[in-house]
Amino acid sequence: MGEMLLQLSAAQGPGECELAVAKALARLQQEAGIAGVAVEIVESQAGDVAGSWQSLLLALDGEAAPALAERWSGSLLWVCASPLRPQHRRKNWFFGGRCFAPPPPALESEIRFETLRASGPGGQHVNTTASAVRATHVASGISVKVQNGRSQHANRRLAIALIGQRLQEQAEARTDARRAQRRQAHYEVDRGNPRRVFRGIAFVPD
Repeated sequence: MGEMLLQLSAAQGPGECELAVAKALARLQQEAGIAGVAVEIVESQAGDVAGSWQSLLLALDGEAAPALAERWSGSLLWVCASPLRPQHRRKNWFFGGRCFAPPPPALESEIRFETLRASGPGGQHVNTTASAVRATHVASGISVKVQNGRSQHANRRLAIALIGQRLQEQAEARTDARRAQRRQAHYEVDRGNPRRVFRGIAFVPD
């Protein structure tokens, strides 16, 4: 089965929401261990508070991965007194989860793969085998490099999943742009010089 991707995000929430994402990661890893699902951090953005995360993109791998990802999708709530502002009366800290389904099998035929050696900070070789993968979606030009997997095969699967996610987000951005364009058009209707005129309840054109 393909990789499932799960994104946890504090969105525009305060530091408490970023801490909630860190708490969620720990809880998710516990649940994944029980379910036999491997969890890997693919991308991360640290929060402003030490030990917190503004966002995390996680790869879930295992038979129970879809069910686990579904349980962590949508609006999520951490209820507690603020650990950052003791006098703060608010106790509800919202964050979000979103899962991305495995891409269709046909997507792999649209991707060009290159293998290369994984490298660490300062150019030091993590290993001497060509296990890292750079994948490029030919039509869109979207390119990702993955080297954290246990093998070239694992990195290849994760690269396909990441490109599927990027394509999905790209398509959603286009849809959002079209919606915004339609909303804007609503406010930009020219109130003069009509091209056609309709009169009466039956809308009979002149």
